[in-house]
Amino acid sequence: MRAILQRVQQGHVTVNDQIVGQVGCGYVILLGITHDDGLPEVRKLAEKTAHLRVFEDEQGKMNRSVLDVGGEILVISQFTLYADAKKGRRPSFTQAAAPAQAEPLVAQFVEALHQLGVQKVESGVFGAHMLVHIENDGPVTIILDTAML
Repeated sequence: MRAILQRVQQGHVTVNDQIVGQVGCGYVILLGITHDDGLPEVRKLAEKTAHLRVFEDEQGKMNRSVLDVGGEILVISQFTLYADAKKGRRPSFTQAAAPAQAEPLVAQFVEALHQLGVQKVESGVFGAHMLVHIENDGPVTIILDTAML
């Protein structure tokens, strides 16, 4: 699993000009699933995400987690995180999991974040063409990959 965590003041996602998910202070997460991913990767990534300290404390140091600040999370499935552009000019997406495998894992990731105590976790619409609006705070953007955690 790969995730791009973007610390945000706010974010929302629209499908067909309708907002389908929105959050205030917290994260917008772009989430990619590959063939080898399963529940262990979901748990590992959710745990790291919930406890990663990238929110500022009273001294302005990144010392608080999304849980510590009562932050919210918007999860957007993004198969293009597994693009391979080594050859040619058109990326290959063969490393991305098929929708039948990926969709339930995205839902399990959202549920795992809830279980860890994140009060508000919303998501986009799997497989839909989405417009993601991100008010990146900092900007702070962190890349996580379960193969390296």
